[in-house]
Amino acid sequence: MTANSSTSLKRPAIIINPAKPVDIDVRALAAKHCSENGWGDPIWLETTKEDPGVGQAKEALKQGADVVIAAGGDGTVRCVAEVLSGGDVPMGLLPFGTGNLLARNLGMDVTDFDGAMAGALAGTERKIDVVRAARNDPDKEQVFLVMAGVGYDATIMADTNEDLKDKVGWLAYVDAGIRNLPGKPVKATIVLDGKSVVHRGVRSVMVGNCGKVQGGLEIFPDAKMDDGLLDVAVLAPRGKFGWFSVVAGMIGKGRGKDTSVEYYQGKSVEITLEHNDDYQLDGDHEGDGKHVLMTIEPGALTIRM
Repeated sequence: MTANSSTSLKRPAIIINPAKPVDIDVRALAAKHCSENGWGDPIWLETTKEDPGVGQAKEALKQGADVVIAAGGDGTVRCVAEVLSGGDVPMGLLPFGTGNLLARNLGMDVTDFDGAMAGALAGTERKIDVVRAARNDPDKEQVFLVMAGVGYDATIMADTNEDLKDKVGWLAYVDAGIRNLPGKPVKATIVLDGKSVVHRGVRSVMVGNCGKVQGGLEIFPDAKMDDGLLDVAVLAPRGKFGWFSVVAGMIGKGRGKDTSVEYYQGKSVEITLEHNDDYQLDGDHEGDGKHVLMTIEPGALTIRM
């Protein structure tokens, strides 16, 4: 086959985060599977600190990619999804991150790079929901696929030691979580589908599209990524042993009378805090803010795996 004869073949774009260390030759892996599945040469695009995936995904579409494969962690996946949502081009996943939460929630074996690559090119497609998160301070709209949060959970993301994360993976989040257990609540107003459901001091408000987070912990037991619903968990520990009540509430899925953990479901949620607090999307700390409106977009993203 000559170099030009592959132009009539379908082409994948591979958007890779070069900062993620992997023990495999990604280019050789891609070449092998493209050859085996009758695809042309991949379009290679690297993310940068300044542009972690959005610009590269736009470039992939501009170059006519038939599938866009996010090769990195959940941050890379989220940025690629931001561009592909609402369109016809599917997204594939090569899970190279610490959490790989979307891949895990989809039931992928995150150690099977061969299977992931084969699935991205020749697997089956499914549509999943995407959540659009709009802040007005700063004025910014982004999407997420797994989970977002304000307060304690976002502080954990902000305070996780990156060197430790490289060495011990998700356990680095446990370290940050323990260090940040003491802290003051912030008064929050939460409006679900236009109706006010919470107005009190809280430590964290988490909004999920999937159920599982780091270490296989299931934060949102009823969450499904294709049910057209957001799952909201409000954490409000009280007193010296308040976090034990939170854990008990999570184990009991919030069905007791204790208000340390409360669960809600809806199609949109508006969170307003009394003052700025930490804010995260899919495990990436995005600064702080005090107002965000999150809206579900059912079936907006096609995943091939």
